[in-house]
Amino acid sequence: MHAVSDAAVYTGRAAVRAGVLVTGTEVLTGIISDRNGPWLSEQLRDLGVDVAMIEVVGDRPADLLTALRHMAAEGVAVIVTSGGLGPTADDLTAEVVGEYSGREMVLDEALEERIFEILKPLIPRWANADPAAVRAANRKQAVIPEGATVLEPKGTAPGLVVPPLEGAVGPTVVVLPGPPRELMPMWRDAVLTDAFQSAIVGATVYRREILRLYGIPEAAISATLRAADEAGIRLAELEITTCLRRGELEISTRFEPAAAADYDALLTFIDKHHGAHLFSRDGSTIDEQVAALLLADQTIALAESCTGGLLAARLTERAGSSAYVLGGAVVYSNAAKSEMVGVEPELIAAHGAVSVEVARALADGARSRFGASVGVGITGIAGPGGGTPEKPVGLVCFSVSYAPAGTAAAERVLTRSTQLPGDRAAVRDRATTVAMHLIERLLQGDSD
Repeated sequence: MHAVSDAAVYTGRAAVRAGVLVTGTEVLTGIISDRNGPWLSEQLRDLGVDVAMIEVVGDRPADLLTALRHMAAEGVAVIVTSGGLGPTADDLTAEVVGEYSGREMVLDEALEERIFEILKPLIPRWANADPAAVRAANRKQAVIPEGATVLEPKGTAPGLVVPPLEGAVGPTVVVLPGPPRELMPMWRDAVLTDAFQSAIVGATVYRREILRLYGIPEAAISATLRAADEAGIRLAELEITTCLRRGELEISTRFEPAAAADYDALLTFIDKHHGAHLFSRDGSTIDEQVAALLLADQTIALAESCTGGLLAARLTERAGSSAYVLGGAVVYSNAAKSEMVGVEPELIAAHGAVSVEVARALADGARSRFGASVGVGITGIAGPGGGTPEKPVGLVCFSVSYAPAGTAAAERVLTRSTQLPGDRAAVRDRATTVAMHLIERLLQGDSD
């Protein structure tokens, strides 16, 4: 994320702040990717709570304690931890939070019984498991800081909401399990507790709006924001961040309801300067827009070379996509291009596999072979090798064509050749974004 400019820094009132502390050596070392930190951050923002930091620490008590103290020193009202609540020796989050908060660790016998009732039906699945040994091993999960609010387990691990000691100043700590399928429903329980609600008193419910632009550099929007500030739009009332995502520019603006007129003025200013590139004023993604257009009685088929099926995967990520995605072919070799979607070998020989002519033949061939109304062809050089001075790495050719299903000749065609930046993964991913925007334009009636 990037600050809007030196001249337009958000100066709204002080917000209730929070820290997110993700525990687990497997997360710290990259064996498991952290899904919980960003998700919790989004949930806190929806409650009007600013997330000041997300930290990841391993399964070392000293590091966890240091992180808790660091976040508290930064003045956060809430710390949300994830992970370290299992029955094994390295699961020490509850114990460390107890030490941090100055609370004695006590066995909650009723909680221990509830945990064992959860375990009972699972024990027969484990060969030679001794119920008494299983119960003893999991008793650790029922040892909690005295005075903590217990969040009922969604697996076997309970969560906790641990406020500061009476008369003490400091954050309330919400302790959640690591598995997202347990953490997410437990978070909703945590939010409803008196201890959590007391901690976030004064939080403002903000509005958040997202604009999406395509085909514009981030530097250009930074200049536009400076110009908006100089034109008298009160950007100080708006918290604006810009982010490049999959080849698109996202402008996220958060503001208090009283600043709605300032946001409306900014939207008008951006629309005036970049209307041709502003494809989403309501936050909708290009994927959502393409899906809505295809659902209006259209079907689509694909022939992909350098993207290797990534566009098909992107189109079929949405539930209900079977209504319009008929199929696709990964035509990596020249022989596959000819045999699977009917590209003439002579065409490849004359123009090369990476050419707008072959992309057009791929689009028409996919549309014809699958009986779709829209065909897409993609061919390019994703790298890191294979490029030439005439056709360097990153060159990708696209074509989308439209005709009523069953009609041979295309009524509308859009064909493009573009040089995409980045490594192999970035070129392939950005190519799917280019293709999605071409599909959207074709379905809106554009053609070459």
